[in-house]
Amino acid sequence: MIRIRGRVPRKVLALGLPTAWGAVAISYKMTCPLAQQTGFEARLATSAVFFAVGTGLILHVRKALLRELRQIRQVAGVAQSALLRPLPPRIDGLNVAAAQLSADRGASVGGDLYEVIATEHGVRAVMGDVRGHGLAAISTAAAVLGSFREAVHDEPELGCVLRRLERAHARHLRERARAEHPSSGAEPENPVAEEFVTVLLLEIRQDGALYALNCGHPWPYLLSGPRVDPLTRADPLPPLGPFPLPPHLPAMPCGHLLPGETLVLHTDGAEDARDTNGRFFSLRAALEKAADQVPQALLGSVFTALLRHTTGTPKDDIALLVLRNDRPHRRPSGARGTARPATSHPQPTTHL
Repeated sequence: MIRIRGRVPRKVLALGLPTAWGAVAISYKMTCPLAQQTGFEARLATSAVFFAVGTGLILHVRKALLRELRQIRQVAGVAQSALLRPLPPRIDGLNVAAAQLSADRGASVGGDLYEVIATEHGVRAVMGDVRGHGLAAISTAAAVLGSFREAVHDEPELGCVLRRLERAHARHLRERARAEHPSSGAEPENPVAEEFVTVLLLEIRQDGALYALNCGHPWPYLLSGPRVDPLTRADPLPPLGPFPLPPHLPAMPCGHLLPGETLVLHTDGAEDARDTNGRFFSLRAALEKAADQVPQALLGSVFTALLRHTTGTPKDDIALLVLRNDRPHRRPSGARGTARPATSHPQPTTHL
């Protein structure tokens, strides 16, 4: 009841002020003797009155529109935060930092997605990139993220998690196809047949053992001291959407994330960003300059370099996720650590 009472005067004011301004203008024209005269001074006074009335109406409408815009942005911000919720700074001994830069002005999220969740199977992370950006990309990202948040707790195998994401993505595209069928209106701007999403799944076990499944996504960078190298150079699977997943999906072992080492997951927008001369942004060089920083500071340094390189907002969505192993030093037997080779075609194995 308190909220309703608080809104009534505002609505009355919104309708009353324009009515009052209009009444002033009509009363002046109908009753004021000066308004009936045809001389220059009378016309000048009449013009001044109507100009003041018009200006008042414009300012009132502008104020009302700005108030509505602020309310809409607040609601959108809450909805976007629920989709790409802020990550806690620490998850099961890992120092975590993440951020996204949307290509759409006024939006805090776009077609990029990420999440990190501690499960009984280890810390599981996802980084993805939906084709395009805008509302259609956001809805696809929501479908994939919702499936991931449930599947990581239910599925013991990383391959089963990926299959759940594939099914959720396919179901979402079917629903969109029914809604956007040409019979219900004009041709959709982004046809469902052209939609896909790249996905990278990571699993970090208690001993630091790393397992991954990659569907068309850039491999993360491994930071170990001053060294910055790709986690692996293995060929990824196709993105989700155009082609079905293979019958067998064993997770790929990628060595160990040793204490003090850092993984930087990113979307292709980070390395595809160009300056005014068309030169690509060197994410690896930016990471080498900030390799000794904590994840939160590293994130800020990279985004600052990105914005400086592009002289403003990049043309594509950009997301970065930083994971540093701050667990106690317990080097597992056989761990390769910083000496792991970046092989071109590693042979995947199943979970032990």
